[in-house]
Amino acid sequence: MAKITVLGGGFGTALAVMLCTTQQHDVTLWSALPEEIEAMRRDGEQKEKLPGVKIPDGLALTTDLSVIDDSDLVLFAIPSAYVRSTCKQVAPHVKDGTVIVNAGKGIEEDSLKLMSTLFAEEIPNGAYVCMTGPSHAEEVGRNIPTTVVAASSNRMAAYLVQEWFSSPTFRVYINDDVTGCELGGALKNVIALAAGISDGLGFGDNTKAALMTRGLHEIERLGSALGARANTFAGLTGIGDLIVTCTSMHSRNRRAGILIGQGVSPSDAVKQVGTVEGYYSCRAAYGLAQRYEIDMPITAALYQVLFGDLDVRDVVKSLMERPKKHEYEKLT
Repeated sequence: MAKITVLGGGFGTALAVMLCTTQQHDVTLWSALPEEIEAMRRDGEQKEKLPGVKIPDGLALTTDLSVIDDSDLVLFAIPSAYVRSTCKQVAPHVKDGTVIVNAGKGIEEDSLKLMSTLFAEEIPNGAYVCMTGPSHAEEVGRNIPTTVVAASSNRMAAYLVQEWFSSPTFRVYINDDVTGCELGGALKNVIALAAGISDGLGFGDNTKAALMTRGLHEIERLGSALGARANTFAGLTGIGDLIVTCTSMHSRNRRAGILIGQGVSPSDAVKQVGTVEGYYSCRAAYGLAQRYEIDMPITAALYQVLFGDLDVRDVVKSLMERPKKHEYEKLT
């Protein structure tokens, strides 16, 4: 049994419940919001984000980060925009060699740094593991069979995550392509936002299939430029996460996209849905594409819709009328 601290009351709640019940670890769930912790204590569940998923008696709830002092593993499940600031608060409590798991999926918007770089800067004495793959909180919290990847340059840390997280309903694979796994997890949100817009416009399955396929092509292209392995994107962090995020109503990215396709402004859509990582990752992905001179037409088109005030239907027309090319031609 491991002593685990989980940071974040959304996906973090689902993971904390799972780790506490099916794996029977000593788990504490932390939130920066006292009212969130008090509500869970009062209601016995996270009513806003995971209604119906009961908080087990053995799961401790806190707003005190000192609980990390003697933890074997610290799991981050918070929006990417708050990861660096949270790391700064957490760092003084982390002892050397503590396994640090990041279950969030994003890119730091201002610096364009991947989460692994951010964690290396802020918690250098931790053993970093990226956990990613098709894993909606609504299903993880209800013990619906789920499979993810634990990616790390530290093989022992990855094996510990595999050992501590695996259960009859949660299967963990090992991967050492941290860059590929992080990019797949972040950029699928961008494509899912575009897929939601397609749904909101009333387009069909043909359109969504094209967006997903060509979107994966863009993810692979940028990934290769950053040193990722192409076959990583054929796995759970690539096509697996892309499928679930583009097709499920559990996906906040897809739901926000639907609203945008129906005429809601991007900023209002994000406000209505909540955390929409694809909104922020699109800006970062566009910036990385510019930096590495990578052609990413879907990402660029979405960027213009989100931040350039372009009409969605005009952007769709421009995508469909791009120069004719071979499917696998370079820079297609």
